[in-house]
Amino acid sequence: MKRIFAILALLGAVSIGAPAWADDKPAAAAATAATAAPTSATASGEPAAAAPVLVANKGDNAWVMTSAALVILMSIPGLALFYGGLVRTKNMLSVLMQVFVTFSLISVLWVIYGYSLAFTEGGSFFGALDKVFLKGITVDSVAATFSKGVVISELAYVIFQGAFAAITCGLIVGAFAERAKFAAILVFMVIWFTLSYLPMAHMVWYWAGPDAYIDAAAGEAATKTAGFLFQKGALDFAGGTVVHINAAIAGLIGAIVIGKRIGYGRESMAPHSLTFTMIGASLLWFGWFGFNAGSALEASGGAALAMVNTWVATACATMSWMLAEWMIKGKPSMLGAASGAVAGLVAITPAAGFVGVMGGIAIGLLAGVICLWGVNGLKRIIGADDSLDVFGVHGVGGMLGAILTGVFADPALGGTGVYDYVLNKVGDYDMTAQVISQLWGVGTVIVWSGVVSLVAFKLVDMVIGLRVPEEEEREGLDITSHGESAYHY
Repeated sequence: MKRIFAILALLGAVSIGAPAWADDKPAAAAATAATAAPTSATASGEPAAAAPVLVANKGDNAWVMTSAALVILMSIPGLALFYGGLVRTKNMLSVLMQVFVTFSLISVLWVIYGYSLAFTEGGSFFGALDKVFLKGITVDSVAATFSKGVVISELAYVIFQGAFAAITCGLIVGAFAERAKFAAILVFMVIWFTLSYLPMAHMVWYWAGPDAYIDAAAGEAATKTAGFLFQKGALDFAGGTVVHINAAIAGLIGAIVIGKRIGYGRESMAPHSLTFTMIGASLLWFGWFGFNAGSALEASGGAALAMVNTWVATACATMSWMLAEWMIKGKPSMLGAASGAVAGLVAITPAAGFVGVMGGIAIGLLAGVICLWGVNGLKRIIGADDSLDVFGVHGVGGMLGAILTGVFADPALGGTGVYDYVLNKVGDYDMTAQVISQLWGVGTVIVWSGVVSLVAFKLVDMVIGLRVPEEEEREGLDITSHGESAYHY
């Protein structure tokens, strides 16, 4: 317990220590390019008398629905195969099962209440229950994009965001693979999804949409209805805070609370199939184009920028991780190249639509080297058995990308800046203020996810227990938890 609180305090001190006057800064142009909330011009409510009826653009709809399918591909089979290849043979099927069923569970919860709590107007931390079971959402309902007067079908937006929620929860299981009870994992996911993922999504991504910003007074009023971190001006294009840091902190807490695998540090725990890991990493990279470029919500130049950055930053991270490992260990490894690719994907996620290509290259090169340290040096310092290095890659890479977004989004460095929807142009950019806003985002998710995760793991442990018995862990979870084997020789 003392170690958990010490780690949270250290991480929180680094990231949330913004000066008090940062609170007095206006939100960054009231136009954080977070994922937009649905507009009020839906079939379930009459639009304002003077407002035109907005109709979804078919091209944008097609792009968002395709992107949603790509994100689903990232989870199943992408993430499942990436994780599965990294564990021992006796636990391959258990990891596939955990990812597959977690995806299914969160998908159901998203439709029942998750979407409503994340993407309806409520408080600064949670939305309302106005759209439970997608109540009031019809084929004619629309959601805002990032252009005034441009909308997409709300149902397309529902599945796109639902795919994000599902893969975020799936990421967590890699941190305590090979030793956790299946039932305990599912119960934890319900609690964590409800109390950590949904509020973080609301804090970062909920806003009234660009059409609400008709003048300064209206813009100020609209921003007050947005999520807490949106109001702070934090930029997160596709989930550096909401997805990666959020999941990584949960995974780290889980690895510490559940404890180390039997034989950790004494017995070989080498990946049983780097072939599967490479296939999984490739599917992740492919699907990530939907994850990042799809977050533009339009088939636009902004989506193309996010796509190029996702391509080149990942390639740079692959090369930098591989070359650094080659110099340190004397040989380049497939595991290193695949891990570098994922590190690059993670780091570019919050920045993808905000930074220029040179910024993407810089972020990718740094991510490969820094995340290599994260899974080696930092992991030894922390002392936790993070089985598949969820924190070292997703936590460290997510923090790096989130903070560097504030640097490389600067138009002077080739970034897009922050759009001011009141003035209908890119606003003046203050790098220092933006980096402080980014630190607010990083610090908030570290503390929020850390507290929720610790409480959730402790509750589950008290009620049903987190860890399988020693004899079951030695035999392997495939047989003992699921009565099946991944392989029959």
